This record gives sequence, C-alpha cells and structure tokens, in this order.
Amino acid sequence: MASLSTRIFFIMSLVCLALGPMAQGEMTCGQVVSNLTPCISYVVYGGTNVPEQCCNGIRNLYGMAQTKPDRQAVCNCIKNGVRNSGFNYSDFNLNLAANLPKKCGVNIPYQISPNTDCTRVQ
Repeated sequence: MASLSTRIFFIMSLVCLALGPMAQGEMTCGQVVSNLTPCISYVVYGGTNVPEQCCNGIRNLYGMAQTKPDRQAVCNCIKNGVRNSGFNYSDFNLNLAANLPKKCGVNIPYQISPNTDCTRVQ
C-alpha cells in the first residue's frame, strides 16, 4: 500500500508542476504539494492522530495563502491533484481530508471536497 501513496504523490506533483502558478495567485501547486505531502498517508489510511508534519504543512500553507487569488489557487491545486491522480477515493478518504484543517487548528474558508467551487473561495 505504500506504493499507492507514492503514486499519488508523484501524480499530484506532475499535475501541479504542469499547471505551474495559478492565474493571479502567487501560490504554486508545487508549494501546495510540498506542504500537503505529509498528509497523504493519513488521508489514504486514516489513524488516531494527524501527523504533526501534516498539521505543520497545513498551517504553513494557510499562512502563505493570504489573498483571495492565493486561496483559490490552493483550492484548485488540491482539486486538480485529486481529480487527476487516478486515486479512487471513498467517503472515508473525503471525510479524513475535509476534517484535516479543523484537526490541525486551522479554519479555512471552504470545504475540502471534489465538489467545491474554487471560484467562490474568498
């Protein structure tokens, strides 16, 4: 199963690198992937505690995305990375991902979901 995490990371990295910087935002998908990589195993397998490195990445990403275009860029990177990863996610995985910010003490202005409309992120 470790290879699944590795595959997801590489696919997300390729997608994000191909996208480069998002329109109007200064955030890049590479920055998003770099900060969220420690969260992949938790989202794929679950666990009793969110890894501290994952929470550090979420807090770092939250601190970096201070403008509306940056927050929209982060949202789009996450959505595109998951959509293009080929990962067959379940409600279990979606719930784990959606609850990560809260578990790490971060209040983000949108729901982490494949259905999130990133153009509405403020």
